[in-house]
Amino acid sequence: MSKKSRRTTASKIQPLHSGSEWHPLDDDIDNRRDKKYVKNIKPRSPGQEKLMKAISDYNLTMAIGPAGTGKTYLAIAAAVEALERGDVERIVLSRPAMEAGESLGYLPGDMHEKMAPYLRPLYDAMGDRMGGKKVRQYMDDGTIEIAPVGFMRGRTLNNAFVVIDEAQNCTYGQLKMLLSRLGWHSTMVVTGDPEQSDLLEGMSGLANVAHRFEALKNIAVIYLNQEDIVRHPLVAEMLEVL
Repeated sequence: MSKKSRRTTASKIQPLHSGSEWHPLDDDIDNRRDKKYVKNIKPRSPGQEKLMKAISDYNLTMAIGPAGTGKTYLAIAAAVEALERGDVERIVLSRPAMEAGESLGYLPGDMHEKMAPYLRPLYDAMGDRMGGKKVRQYMDDGTIEIAPVGFMRGRTLNNAFVVIDEAQNCTYGQLKMLLSRLGWHSTMVVTGDPEQSDLLEGMSGLANVAHRFEALKNIAVIYLNQEDIVRHPLVAEMLEVL
């Protein structure tokens, strides 16, 4: 598809974010830190401290909790640190793009452009940790890879740090498939909030999987709560009554 026809197609679709159409290779991410920058991540709650230690100690960690508890940001920070230390060769990000269908074909552009609106929180976290130029460089050479849930089947992820975000929007079967992608010398962090699933009631598999994994000593299941929310204090108050 030519650039002209792509723009024509894109103009017929309402963007999910206001302003210009964003995708991870645009200059917008450069507004973050482009120079050498090492940010020491410190836990801001007991739950976050447990999560950070679990990610360091286990190959598979389930981070379960409400919005604003820092589970995605801490997972991305750990992934970037592992990459910079040379512990892994790449970072793989996966997130459900739609409710259950994973129907991305109607969106304009290549895979980066199709997935960009849904993965923006992950890109923002990476840009905050390593700067936009390095994020673009790593995406260009495959060091950072985006992988929609529906495209993960049949793969084995060796020497990788894998982040499965918004896992409450995965079915039990999807999660089983994703978790079995874990390969040698790899770390996987699965984040989500079972209380905020976009799927029909009973379809999300996150709570079931986390409950089953509690009995396994080699998997960490960390539950965060309202006390771990680091956003505006009203977020915790709202979630208590909603």
